[in-house]
This record gives sequence, structure tokens and C-alpha cells, in this order.
Amino acid sequence: MSGAGAAPLGRQQACGLLIDGVTKSFEGRKLLDAVSMRIAPGESVALLGESGTGKSTLLNLIAGLEPVDAGRILIGDDDVCAMSARAAAELRGRRIGFVFQAFHLLPYLSAERNVAVPLLLSGAEPGQALAAARELLDQVGLSDRAAAMPRQLSGGEQQRVALARALVHRPALVLADEPTGNLDPATAAVVLRLISDRVRASGATLLMVTHSEQAAAIADRRWRLDAGGLHEA
Repeated sequence: MSGAGAAPLGRQQACGLLIDGVTKSFEGRKLLDAVSMRIAPGESVALLGESGTGKSTLLNLIAGLEPVDAGRILIGDDDVCAMSARAAAELRGRRIGFVFQAFHLLPYLSAERNVAVPLLLSGAEPGQALAAARELLDQVGLSDRAAAMPRQLSGGEQQRVALARALVHRPALVLADEPTGNLDPATAAVVLRLISDRVRASGATLLMVTHSEQAAAIADRRWRLDAGGLHEA
């Protein structure tokens, strides 16, 4: 990314991800049982597995959106599990880009303003933030939808806006939950190329939950989460 959009944060230092003995239960059911994984700084990993095995939950735990029952999660030197809710929120805003399966766009902001939010929260000048947002919306094929509100966008368009928002501040760690789930194959190919190019150019670490072989193909390695635990595929 170049021009006005590149200045506010610049390139963040790559960070590794360590998941060490993480356990999480819901309503008496152990969804994750002492799972462990290590991802090197700048590495891309696709996480595969059947629905209901805890893949999305694992992303939420990494981002500090839910507490673990046991274990630890390190993003670089930051121990997410030892942080307060406020500290975890600050870490997300500073170092993590999260593509949610449910999008979570702010309904009262236009597409370009949704994308600009991470930069604005970091203290970027509004003009720079909006310029960067428009540049990314152009890259995901939505330059003509920049002024549209989320309710005016299709599911696929909302997903692309969510992706642009996750990448605009050049995060050190990108967590993506089914980033191509609502996209047709041609649009999915464009989005995956953008993810791959941006992640590699910035040296970011990527953990992507996906059922798509097309999406998994951009990763350096594949891991699988199933009833037997978390293991490299």
C-alpha cells in the first residue's frame, strides 16, 4: 500500500503466535482440550476441520475476546491470557486484524468509514485514514460502494469490507474466519490474492480458518482441529 494511506502506522514488526495447552469448555462440554500450536513470525497457516470443532472459538481466544479455561496464548511477547479486558482490546487495535465470520460492521458508518476505523483509533489523521480505506476498497472491487451503509451491501460485499478493515492498519497478526465463505469463486480468488500479497508484503503472521481448498492453498502450512485435537495436516 502506498501514498497517504501508508503513513499512519507504517510496517509493524512481525510476531509469532504460541498456543500452549489451551483448554476451553462450554456448558460442560470440553470444546478445546489442551491444544497447542506454534506459528513463526511471518508464517501463514490454514486451520481446517469440521464445523463445531472449535476453530472459531480458538480465534476468539487468541484475540482475547473470550477467556481460556487453562493454558496460555502468546502473541510475540504478549500473553493474551494474562491481560485485562482493556489491555486485550488495546492489543487487538494495535497488532491484530480480525476478519469475523459475522462481519461485525458498524451499522451507522459507511463502508469507507468502517474500513478507516482501525486507523482513526490509532490516531491517524482523518484524511489519511479515509484515503487508505478507499484504496483498499478499490483493491477488493468496492470503490463504487464506499459511501454505502452496511444494510445496503450484500453479504459478499460486507465480507470484503470486513477484510479491508482488518488489513488497513497493517497488523502484525491477521486472524481470518472463513474470509471467502460468502464469495463466488472469481471474487474469492481476488480476495485471497489480496490477503496473500498484503500479508507477505508486511511480514504479518496469518491464521485462517477455512473449509476452502482454494483458500488453504495460499498458506505455508495446514493444521487440522478435530476430536483428536490440533495437529499439523
